Amino acid sequence: MVPPLLQTRLSMQLRHLAQAVLVCLLSGLALTACADEPDLVVYCSLDQEFGEPLIRQYEQETGLKVRVEFDVEANKNVGLALRVREERERPRCDVFWSNEFAMVVALAEDGLLLPYASPSAATIPERFRDREHRWHGFAARARIYIVNTNLVDPASIQTMDDLLDPRFAGKVAMARPLAGTTITHMAALYQVMGEPAARSYLERIALLAREGKLNLANGNAHVMRLVSEGQAAFGWTDTDDYNVAREKGLPVAAVYPDKDGVGTMLIPNTICIPAYAPRKEAAQRFVDWVLSERTEAALAASRSAQIPVRASVPRPAHVVGAEAFKPMDYDLRAVGASIQARAKEFQELFLK
Repeated sequence: MVPPLLQTRLSMQLRHLAQAVLVCLLSGLALTACADEPDLVVYCSLDQEFGEPLIRQYEQETGLKVRVEFDVEANKNVGLALRVREERERPRCDVFWSNEFAMVVALAEDGLLLPYASPSAATIPERFRDREHRWHGFAARARIYIVNTNLVDPASIQTMDDLLDPRFAGKVAMARPLAGTTITHMAALYQVMGEPAARSYLERIALLAREGKLNLANGNAHVMRLVSEGQAAFGWTDTDDYNVAREKGLPVAAVYPDKDGVGTMLIPNTICIPAYAPRKEAAQRFVDWVLSERTEAALAASRSAQIPVRASVPRPAHVVGAEAFKPMDYDLRAVGASIQARAKEFQELFLK
């Protein structure tokens, strides 16, 4: 039988040991948590295969740890923009790198972005910069037709109305205009064409889709696959998706439409800092790096074949410059400010 005094001493020793073990465990967890804590959290809707290599390069150059979260093709950009809105009370995101601009402009108009006049943006044309420095545009894509050259002569495709031509019924495709660059493109038409003409264009597309004469795809990459595989003759997509097919040697060509009409729409990437960003200094440093001419040149040379918005930025020969087509004249801020109303309108048209 253990004497009472020894029992007390053993009990105290066990308590002390237990406390020591607990302290060690909690310290270990804290160290692990600190080790896993990033220096920067980036939300990015640029395709992961294009965006991630650049972000990892930034990590190597700076020694900073970046946690990046991408979005899925079908919900491209909309989901991340919604998260930026919803996380005001639980700040996580430091930088939002969008593959277009409309959702970013909408965030700015609602007071959710931090003004930051990045020195790297000084040479970016004014039309691609917010006057209040809440967002900056760079590295654009063009909204084009991707054409299967085995099925149709690209020279016969000239305007946005060719998508509605009865001779191509059942042979055309377009992403459903509820997310990504497609919703932005369709929203911009209301500004450059006027409300009645743009609404008529969308209504005709919706009708053709209901009649089975137009394939509404899940995204621009889906349109690219349909056309390159011969399931569609042509359709709306972006130059980055076209370039992927071009590199594979598939029978495709790019048509920059409406040179005698509204022109071809250029949609820049945009980058911004949420007003509640937990790591603002790190965010500004990353924004400066992304907006540099070197990064824009890297995007032009990548498989995404982004079109530099600055004429001084070098680009490969296969990346068509804006001087080679008629760029659509539209106001980024006005389109972005209208995007939520257009989204509701397009849902009513295309989710019946």
